[in-house]
Amino acid sequence: MIKISPAFFKQLWLTLGASLSFLIIGLVRGYSSSALPSIESIDPTLIQNGQQKSWIGAIPPLGAFVGSMMAGPLMQKAGRRRTLQMSAPLCLAGWLILAFAKLFPLILLGRIITGLFVGLVLAPAQVYVSECCDPEIRGRLGSLPTLSMSLGILLSYVAGNWLQWRHLGFFSAAFCVVLFLFLLPLPESPVWLEASGGDASASVRWLHLSPRATATVKDDPEEKCEEPETPSLFSRKVFLSSAVMKPLVVGFALLFFQQFSGIDAVIFFTVEIFESAGSRLDAMTATIIIGLVQLLSNGVSTMLVDRAGRRPLLLLSAAVMCLSMASMGAAFYFEFEKESWIGYMPIVSLMVFMMGFSLGFGGLPFLLLGELFPTQYRSQLSAMASAVNLISMFTVIKTYHSLDVLLTSAGTFWMYSCFCALAFVFVLTMVPETKGKSLAEIEEHFRGKKAKKAVPLQTISATC
Repeated sequence: MIKISPAFFKQLWLTLGASLSFLIIGLVRGYSSSALPSIESIDPTLIQNGQQKSWIGAIPPLGAFVGSMMAGPLMQKAGRRRTLQMSAPLCLAGWLILAFAKLFPLILLGRIITGLFVGLVLAPAQVYVSECCDPEIRGRLGSLPTLSMSLGILLSYVAGNWLQWRHLGFFSAAFCVVLFLFLLPLPESPVWLEASGGDASASVRWLHLSPRATATVKDDPEEKCEEPETPSLFSRKVFLSSAVMKPLVVGFALLFFQQFSGIDAVIFFTVEIFESAGSRLDAMTATIIIGLVQLLSNGVSTMLVDRAGRRPLLLLSAAVMCLSMASMGAAFYFEFEKESWIGYMPIVSLMVFMMGFSLGFGGLPFLLLGELFPTQYRSQLSAMASAVNLISMFTVIKTYHSLDVLLTSAGTFWMYSCFCALAFVFVLTMVPETKGKSLAEIEEHFRGKKAKKAVPLQTISATC
């Protein structure tokens, strides 16, 4: 019989609670691919042209961008868990507006509110998990939110194959209620409690965290006396310091490349892509297969991340995505006949792309959000990185149809292939390995100083 330690059980429980927010993000991302064909079939007067269709897909990232700007101050003041919990009723309202909508503007309103939820929870969920897990299992548990996002996308695809678009809204709304209730008994992040002057001991005991997990970087006493208060992130001295600028560049770039791999053009318009590619497989069936492949591949990544490390998985991911996007472009360029066996090339290319994406770039950039940034500024920097990710997502989704006209479908997918190649080079030259390191050790790496002895969080004094 397998024995599960209390520490692993409690930290897994907390991770599953936070991961529910990512599952809802998956429902938001998968909604348009399932709902648009249903709206056109059941309520054709709601969508008058292609631009309206693209706005239904593209507007959630705009709401998410605003939410990500709010998330930094909110998770700094209210805490990680409370931010997640307060966001659940907002998302519930968005789904209900969407489900009851009888006018196009109300559909957009529902979509932008659910997008606002995405921005509010994207950084807090990942930071919450990273701050509440032991270094030895942080990779596995920190990958679960992304696995949940894939599950959410798949649920949206499968449910959308059976439910009309309004009922799909009600289905998604139920998960917001579950998120709110699931978070009620969970503790707040001990890192946030200590940083805000609270007592972190009860949270540490509940989670059974090791001293190494709760260590933090302790500044020299002389430095603290000279600067008794935490300086502003946006002061020249702090923002341009290696402890902030280096992880910021790495985090921003990884989240930028994640989106410009073309992932959300694929997720938001999967059915449309398969119809235009002339795949031999039914478009809705192919869409569900893609969602299932993404979920299974994320599961593999979760098992490998604490064994193989972050860098090898990111490099493998970028290489596979580059080749599969090039193959997808070839499928459009040569216009293979449906009847030929090679008519399966679009589905095979996107399956391989999803496998490659899910192994590395699907989840590891979000995991690194909670690992790379220094403790004092983690809330603000994580929120800023999420904003870069979301504005990139909006750009990719909103420009997909325009690029399809300007560059042709083949040229668009080849462009995504080039971005994947650039991502490979960036990871190879710039991204450090964080496997098995405590958050304090990662911070010391970016400071460029000799690693100091880890200090238990509870023993650090706030005074000189």
